[in-house]
Amino acid sequence: MGDALILYIGLGAIALAFAVAGATLVFAVAGRTGPARALADIEKIYAPGAAAGRQMSAMDRLTQPIMVLLMRLGRKLTPGPLAGSMRRWLDYAGNPPSWLPERVQETQGLGLLVLGVLGGLAGAGLELGGGAARTVFGFLLGAVLGGLVGLGLPLLVVSHFGQKRQQEIQLLLPDTLDMLTLCVEAGLGFDAALVQVATGTRGPLARDVARVLHEMQMGKRRSDALRALADRTSVIELRTIAIAVVQATELGIPVADVLREQSREMRIRRRQRAEERARKVPVKILFPLIFCLFPALFIVILGPGILRIMDTLAR
Repeated sequence: MGDALILYIGLGAIALAFAVAGATLVFAVAGRTGPARALADIEKIYAPGAAAGRQMSAMDRLTQPIMVLLMRLGRKLTPGPLAGSMRRWLDYAGNPPSWLPERVQETQGLGLLVLGVLGGLAGAGLELGGGAARTVFGFLLGAVLGGLVGLGLPLLVVSHFGQKRQQEIQLLLPDTLDMLTLCVEAGLGFDAALVQVATGTRGPLARDVARVLHEMQMGKRRSDALRALADRTSVIELRTIAIAVVQATELGIPVADVLREQSREMRIRRRQRAEERARKVPVKILFPLIFCLFPALFIVILGPGILRIMDTLAR
């Protein structure tokens, strides 16, 4: 009992230390993202003297080598196809400012170390009474499993947010396409209609449209910007619309006709998805009905009869 108590106290102290260190590293990196990083880049380009004269704080000097080491560790242990998939899911998630690929790799390295150590200690604690060999084996097995979980958990989080954002885009797409079609049929140009959609709607789809406009203002052609939009999404309907507009522009087909046809098909697909979800409702209700409602009904209906039969047999 004494050895187990000491082991659990040690595990708790190590977990607390890793939690404090992880929070410190995360907040230190968060301070260098967003506006702070943008201002630093501006000073580096337009005022190199001011940027060079600024001294790094003690926290920055301490955490920078650690974060570089964690980033390299996460990059080395992540396979190439998995790293490409991570970048693609970051595009699907909208490329949040604080979710840079380097940041995700740093989180992978941190999770690998923290969960690896905690998993190893947990495995050693489970095999504590089985001898030294079993304790070492439990430590290694727990460390490997914990390290794999810590390495893959950030990728799962990124893919979850990417899927959630793409589902929101799919829900917003029919109404947004109707608004775009109405603007074009009212006499606006396609670029002006995109401006109306970006300013008059909310959500991830409006931000993607605003990004298309920004890329066009920076000098990219409309077809290239729309193809980039198709590459940044996993919604088949949005990719189809973008490619259809590009082909209509290149072939000289009126964009209003293409948008009208795509809007009609989008309404049909939305109705089909609603019907599909309605057909799935009975199957989803079946299991709660069997395991929750039927037992209660059986108890209420058959309970008095069973009690009466038991009383009769007892007499």
